[in-house]
Amino acid sequence: MFKYFPTNYVWNLSVDLAIEMGARIGEIEAMCAPLQEAAKAPDAAGTRAFRETWVRMADQLCSLAEEDEARGRRYSAGEKYRRAASYLITAERLQAHDAPGRLALYQRELALFQQGSALLGDRVQRVEIPYEGQVLSALYLPAEGLRPGERAPLLVQLNGLDSTKEMKYLVGLPAWLARRGVSSLVVDQPGTGEALRLLGLTARFDAEHWASRVVDWLEQHPHVDASRIGCEGVSLGGYYCPRAVAMEPRFACGVAWGANHDWRDVQKRRLDKEGDFPVPHYWAHVCWVWGAKDIPDFMRIAEDVHLDGVVEKIRVPFLVTHGARDSQIPLKWAERTYEQLVNSPKRELKVFTDREGGSQHASFDNSINAGHYIADWVAETLGARTAPKP
Repeated sequence: MFKYFPTNYVWNLSVDLAIEMGARIGEIEAMCAPLQEAAKAPDAAGTRAFRETWVRMADQLCSLAEEDEARGRRYSAGEKYRRAASYLITAERLQAHDAPGRLALYQRELALFQQGSALLGDRVQRVEIPYEGQVLSALYLPAEGLRPGERAPLLVQLNGLDSTKEMKYLVGLPAWLARRGVSSLVVDQPGTGEALRLLGLTARFDAEHWASRVVDWLEQHPHVDASRIGCEGVSLGGYYCPRAVAMEPRFACGVAWGANHDWRDVQKRRLDKEGDFPVPHYWAHVCWVWGAKDIPDFMRIAEDVHLDGVVEKIRVPFLVTHGARDSQIPLKWAERTYEQLVNSPKRELKVFTDREGGSQHASFDNSINAGHYIADWVAETLGARTAPKP
């Protein structure tokens, strides 16, 4: 794990995630060098300082991108806008949910991601899925090399506690899958991204409630093979995904990128100061995500967030991955999920070690080898390819 700030795990996690989204080390240095003392400050003061330097770099990149655009250099401009979006994602993620200006920061990030993607000619599309009288937003990326009328397999990808669809997209799994002939749908499910920030849709333990609506929508998609729809979830998505696959039989396979078998136990241990927190202002953050009025109410909600008695219902191929050095979620929970996959016809537990990289939580420290492993497993399982066409 790259540790720019020796005493601050949460900030190191954020920097590592930014690198995985495509940050440049020179820009990391420019943003983080002034923050060594702020990294030791309380959450409120520290995250304000963090935000200032990261937003300043995003502003600088946008100014440079405008110069590129004026000269017709759309690729260069698009890269800078999307990198600026990733820095705003990083800054916004660390703010308290009610911090002044947080929503505007998030909305700007959404706009810059779309602007950069359009200039780059990226085929990613923002789509909306009907849900409870509102919509769930998602990013759809079609598989490469599709012939007219051809339907491709697809992997639905779910956020964790504090990620967003743009973050997951920029880390790279959709592009790795597209090359292998698998399309992607990266969803801001309730409790994350646009669903939480713009619509007030909070998380719920019964992930199948919204996951089934996603499958309904995909079954009507002209370029999706409805018999080959898989599901993947990262971090807390390592709970949502197995739950959705267990309860929604139309999913053809599942992947937990970082297992999260018993999140209620993780919360109890965090109350006892055990394990690392993923974000500052942690207890206020989880209450916001889950719609709890206070910590006791949240702990009551968390009692349902576990997979005992659920995983046994999975009857399709399932891959469980975990980092050997995960300091947030103990490895034993990945082993528990794997042990309970007794009815899966193809179950696998893959632990990423220092040899492969990605040995930290959900491989945030080095995602590419872990991501390629997942992409290959999905391609093999859904009948796509793991090598270029002859």
